[in-house]
Amino acid sequence: MTAATEPAKIFANLHARGRDMRLECAWIAPERVDAPLIVFLHEGLGSVSMWKDFPQRVCDAAGCRGLVYSRYGYGQSTPRPLREAWPVDFMHREAHEVLPALLETLGVNARRDKPVMFGHSDGGSIALLYAARYPDAVAGVVAAAPHIYVEDVSVASIAQARQTYLDSDLRARLGRHHQDVDSAFWGWNDIWLKPEFRAWNIERELDRITCPVLAIQGMDDEYGTLEQVRGIRRRAPQTELLEIPDCGHSPHRDQPATVVQAVARFVGALEKPG
Repeated sequence: MTAATEPAKIFANLHARGRDMRLECAWIAPERVDAPLIVFLHEGLGSVSMWKDFPQRVCDAAGCRGLVYSRYGYGQSTPRPLREAWPVDFMHREAHEVLPALLETLGVNARRDKPVMFGHSDGGSIALLYAARYPDAVAGVVAAAPHIYVEDVSVASIAQARQTYLDSDLRARLGRHHQDVDSAFWGWNDIWLKPEFRAWNIERELDRITCPVLAIQGMDDEYGTLEQVRGIRRRAPQTELLEIPDCGHSPHRDQPATVVQAVARFVGALEKPG
């Protein structure tokens, strides 16, 4: 995050998933009280700080206000105890329980304000699951490199990430962004590599999405094939695809200008709440 957003950082205390949690949040341009709201949902190893200045750039380009938060177990939010394993449906629980509770705690009336959900990777899946469960509480979804089912390439890359974490400086680099870096890494890595997670699939839920969707994926994504975003459009025909060349699993880092422009145009074309 940029210095401009730092003063707006807060911590939200809420009860969800059967526990009390304290979530690190940051508001972007909160003075734009009548502007659309974009909620940014991070990747499996992400956090508020790992977005850097991307949310600010998007909100400035789209004339929006933004909300960025670190999920339970990430960033400066309540750490996950190392003995606590993520369940197979952890993304469903985030979308169905934690995200609505967070919005309510922060005073966001989602049915009135209808935020746009921007999610990257696991966050993209969470955004899609939220839109499927709460179609009257979302204006649109931008899903960047989302997962709708588990592919062999995903598992292979996540297994490689485990080895990289053990053998390189990745732990130290991630440690700059997470209060408990081992909690963040192993929670994500362990669940994705469990044999029972291979059956995880959200394709049927996509049928219930009624809002506009922009599905973005790099053509060189090392964590998933283009069938991930093309599968969204088969289930939700209102989906617009943006497949970006020379781009890997993080379009907002690999091709930020392209993504910022696309998101600003997408948000500008949405119907305004009310």
